[in-house]
Amino acid sequence: MEGYYSRFDSSDLEKALSEDLAGHSTQGAHGLNYHHGPPGDEGQTFFMPCKSIMGQGAMKGAVSQIKALGHKKALIVTDAVLVKVGAVKALTETLDQSGIAYAIYDGCEPNPTCGQVEAGLKKIKEEHCDFVISFGGGSPHDCAKAIALTATNGGDIRQMEGVDKSTKPMMTMVAVNTTAGTGAEMTRFCIITDETRHVKMAIVDWRVTPTLAVNDPKTMIGMPKSLTAATGMDALTHAIEAYVSTASNPVTDACAIRAMKLISSYLPTAVEDGKNVKARDMMAYAEFLAGMAFNSAGLGYVHAMAHQLGGMYNLPHGVCNAILLGPVEKYNAKYVPELFIDIAAALGFQCGEDKDLAVTKVLECIKLLKNRIGIPKNLKAFSQVKVEDFPRLAENAMKDACGATNPHQPNKEEVIQLFQDAYDQEDEESIEVANLQQQLAAAAARCKDSALLKKAMDQLLS
Repeated sequence: MEGYYSRFDSSDLEKALSEDLAGHSTQGAHGLNYHHGPPGDEGQTFFMPCKSIMGQGAMKGAVSQIKALGHKKALIVTDAVLVKVGAVKALTETLDQSGIAYAIYDGCEPNPTCGQVEAGLKKIKEEHCDFVISFGGGSPHDCAKAIALTATNGGDIRQMEGVDKSTKPMMTMVAVNTTAGTGAEMTRFCIITDETRHVKMAIVDWRVTPTLAVNDPKTMIGMPKSLTAATGMDALTHAIEAYVSTASNPVTDACAIRAMKLISSYLPTAVEDGKNVKARDMMAYAEFLAGMAFNSAGLGYVHAMAHQLGGMYNLPHGVCNAILLGPVEKYNAKYVPELFIDIAAALGFQCGEDKDLAVTKVLECIKLLKNRIGIPKNLKAFSQVKVEDFPRLAENAMKDACGATNPHQPNKEEVIQLFQDAYDQEDEESIEVANLQQQLAAAAARCKDSALLKKAMDQLLS
C-alpha cells in the first residue's frame, strides 16, 4: 500500500486517499470501511478503559488489584437501596478480609445531582479517603466520577460540562458494576443533573475513565426485572447510536455489532429469568462492548433527548432511551438507510442488500423487544411529561454534546416532532387522529369546491 501511494506527491496524497475510500464499493454498509468518510486529517482516537476484570469471580479477583493500587482508604459511592438490601456487603466484606479501610457515601440517587456530588466531596475530605470505589449502576459510577474529578481539579462540577474541561487526573477510581447497560464503569462519559437548570450535563472527558472496572455477573443476579430491562435497552441504544455515528470506525463497529447480537439474544432471558448466570454474564459482556463502541464513536440524538427528559422530569434514563430509540432511528434511517443492513443482521434478520427492508425490520425489532420486556410504549405513559415543554426540551437537546455525532443534525422543529412521535407512538387514539388528518388532507387535495370539502370533512368526522 505504501508503494501504491508513494507515486502521489504530497499535494495529491490527501485527494488520492479520499477518492480511494469514497470509491470503496461497501462504504456505508457491512462495517468494511468508514461509514461517513475519515473525520479530518489527524486520525482518530480510540479510548480504552485502563483495566477491566470480567466474568464469574471478578469481584474476588479485583481485591489483589485494589491492594496493588497502594491506597489507604476508599470512599464507597453507592445508593441507600443497595446498602439497605445488603448488596454492598459483597464489597465491604471483601475489603474487610483484605484489610482495606473504607467509608460509605450512600447519598447517590438515580440521575445524580450537583448537590449529591458536593455532599460526596465533603465526605471524602472528612474521612480522609485517598481513592474512590463506586458500587452500583450508572448513577453511582457517574456520581463517583464527578466526586473524584472535582476532588483533584477543584471548583464546581458544573465547570466540567462539555468535552475535556479538566486539567488534572481524577482520584484513583474502581468501578464495581451491578447492572448491564450504562457502560459507565469503563467510559469517559459522566452525566450529572444540574438541579437549578433542570438539565443533565454531559461531561465527556478522558480523565474520568475509571482506573479499574469490575463486571461480575453474580453481582447482577439480584437486579429487578424493570432495571434489567431499562439498562439492557440503554446498552442496545449505545450500540446502535455508536454504529450510525459520524465518528464510528471499524473498531467501534466491531464492538457495536457484537453487542447488538448478544443483547438481542440474551436480554429477554435476563429479564425473564434473572438467576440465569449465562444470560447475566453475556449481558455484562454486551454492555461492555457497547460501552467500548460509544466511548470512542460517541452517541446521538436518542441520548441528547433522553438527557433532557431525565433532567426535567427525573425519568429513568434507560426507559427514556428505549422509548426514543425507534422514533430517532426512523429519522436517521432517512439519511443512512444502508447502515441498517448490518444492524438488521446483528438483530437476527437477513435482508440481503435491501436497505428499506432492513430499516423496517430494525424498527419492528426495537418495538417488539421494548414491549416484550415491559418498557412503557410511549412518553404519554408518564403523566409529568407535558407537550408544551417540548420546545424547551428540544432547545436543550440541541446543546447536548451527545448529539454532535448523530448521522444528521435535525433542526428545532424536527427535534420537537421527535419528542411528539415518542409521545404518541403505539397510542391508538393518536394513530386514529393521525389517520384522520391524512384523510382530511387527501380530501382537501381532491376537492376545490368548499361546500363539497365541508361535506367530506363532516362525513369523516362523523
